[in-house]
Amino acid sequence: MRHTHLQRACLALVFSPLGIEATSFLSDTLIRKGQVQNVLEHQPAKESFCQHAVRPQAGPIETTMCDYETIESVNSELYRNLHEVVHTPFFRYFQVDLYRDCPFWQENGFCMNRECGITTVDESEIPEKWRAASLSKIDLPPPDQRIQLPGCYYRDSDYCFLDDMTEGDYVDLSQIPERYTGYSGPSAHRVWKSIYEENCFGLSELNLMTGQSPSLVTLPDTMSDVLREDTAAEDESTGACLEKRVYYKIVSGLHASISTHICREYLNQTTGEMSPNLECFVTRVASHPERLQYIYFNTVLLLRAVARIGPYLSAYDYCSLATPTPHDHSDNPEGDDTLNKLSNVITIAEHVGKFDESVLFRGENANVLKQEFKNHFRNVSRIMDCVGCDKCRLWGKVQTTGLATALKILFEMDEKALNPHSNTKLLQRSEVVALVNTLHRFSESLEAVEDFRKMWKETGDFDSRRLINEAERAPRHGEPTRHDTLSHRPEFINRLQFQLQYLIEVCKKRTMGCLGVFLQMWERLGEVVSPNRNEL
Repeated sequence: MRHTHLQRACLALVFSPLGIEATSFLSDTLIRKGQVQNVLEHQPAKESFCQHAVRPQAGPIETTMCDYETIESVNSELYRNLHEVVHTPFFRYFQVDLYRDCPFWQENGFCMNRECGITTVDESEIPEKWRAASLSKIDLPPPDQRIQLPGCYYRDSDYCFLDDMTEGDYVDLSQIPERYTGYSGPSAHRVWKSIYEENCFGLSELNLMTGQSPSLVTLPDTMSDVLREDTAAEDESTGACLEKRVYYKIVSGLHASISTHICREYLNQTTGEMSPNLECFVTRVASHPERLQYIYFNTVLLLRAVARIGPYLSAYDYCSLATPTPHDHSDNPEGDDTLNKLSNVITIAEHVGKFDESVLFRGENANVLKQEFKNHFRNVSRIMDCVGCDKCRLWGKVQTTGLATALKILFEMDEKALNPHSNTKLLQRSEVVALVNTLHRFSESLEAVEDFRKMWKETGDFDSRRLINEAERAPRHGEPTRHDTLSHRPEFINRLQFQLQYLIEVCKKRTMGCLGVFLQMWERLGEVVSPNRNEL
């Protein structure tokens, strides 16, 4: 992969802090005194606002029409309802192709940890109407409406590649938590580096992302006000645009949310159990408040998409049975239960999903910019096939599909298309499942922040200072460390046994790929047994 000054500038751009409202608890965006405390000692609001009120410790979520406090005030209820929704049969089962080859490089970084593996669900356990054979008849668009690639495709309106449902396994998402797996080091670093570097819009964002954003004393009346502020800033110094800003926030927010889940369920090397790791959270998120800001931003974006497509979701058939049983007294008993739970989420989304998508992709070059935006995000969805950990790849594909679905809802569908009566096949089942599960992931990230705040309160002064000092010395988000390699040693035998089991499974499914996986295992074994001297 070729590294240019443009690529390096773009990577620095994404990692650089974005200044926000001075009164917000996320105001400090550099490693400095008081920054971690601002994040972890903040007291969440209990009332819902989303109004134009100037309040101490308040701040608007940039490029939205809502504030942090409003999202905080509803997130507990939102998370509770989403948690119930994603455990219903319709939203639990997801079909995914985890064995598609990486299209960009030869992937040699298979995860050696048993936590990387997943358990699939036999097709016989899946309701017949949700199986590939049935869905392909109703979900797949005609061949002339999609661009086909091996194992996947996209339509002109899609912001990601979708599995074509002819291959792939069924998984129960509720039984596969997104958490620490041990997948790290050069392979994981290359994935994120590629996502940031290979999808750069240009150098025009450099000043935008490193400089202070327009000062917003109160929430704007409309998103057009935000756009006018950004346009004024462009004319003066940056030459950047709101659409590119939105793109970088989405990608960085996904990265930050994944990091939060990893830290919330981190492997305790002493006990062998999963538990919250405050040091992990301080280093990866709390010491860089702009990353937490992006989680809020993505949450608002997803809520707006759910609110906009609320009538369609309310009219969707969530029934898991092909036909009602004789004992059923309703046409759709299980579907009604799912819809009742989802209705609460839609109501919250309508209240706080304040984002005006109509002000984006306007002007003389709107179509060109939108196509570039789509191409970049499609590229991100393809990079997920390069993740060397099955569990990480699964959740990467689910969440890129969920975010891409939200973008399609916001930027590709007019009011006529959203009519559930005239357009009953607006979304594929996989897109609906991914959208709701992705919103659940971000809501759970914000819920995890509250858990870490409780842990911080119980941390003594000495340990607090130590955590902050460690965060200041830590590498940037995603960079490999010595610990990434050394941490594989304590459970080497167990991981080798797991990897041998993985090899057998791959050989059963793909004979041609068996030798390649064996060579990758051998190379990884050499790295663990005889690490380079500079890693010690």
